[in-house]
Amino acid sequence: MNSKVPKDKNLILFDGVCNLCNSSVLYVIKRDKKSKFMFAPLQSETGKKIIEKFNIDTSLIDSIILYNPEQDTINYKSTAALKVAAKLGFPTNILAIFLIAPNFIRNWVYDFIAKNRYKWYGKKDACMNPTPELKSRFLD
Repeated sequence: MNSKVPKDKNLILFDGVCNLCNSSVLYVIKRDKKSKFMFAPLQSETGKKIIEKFNIDTSLIDSIILYNPEQDTINYKSTAALKVAAKLGFPTNILAIFLIAPNFIRNWVYDFIAKNRYKWYGKKDACMNPTPELKSRFLD
């Protein structure tokens, strides 16, 4: 799909103007010791291409999408967040245990937080600009 994403990496698409989402990206970067993840805002060209390719309704899914270029698949909402957690070190990877919970329960909690994220954590006027040290981990 996107030749910019190496096959051995996963791409996390996130809401670039959401303070909670930006903090979550920084959390992942700090714990992603093997650089398994790359990042791009949903609002970026890469984000728009993936949204279009997978015909994603952004009114229903507007926060996190995990793209696996090797399998050319996506996960979203709680499944994406927990699959990211699974690839991070201890103790964050323990959160993957919640993948055994039914999707509708996990996504109910996820949607509740996503719906209130701007109210609780605030919103930026523009997408996050990564520092020069982190720029290689971000696509457009």
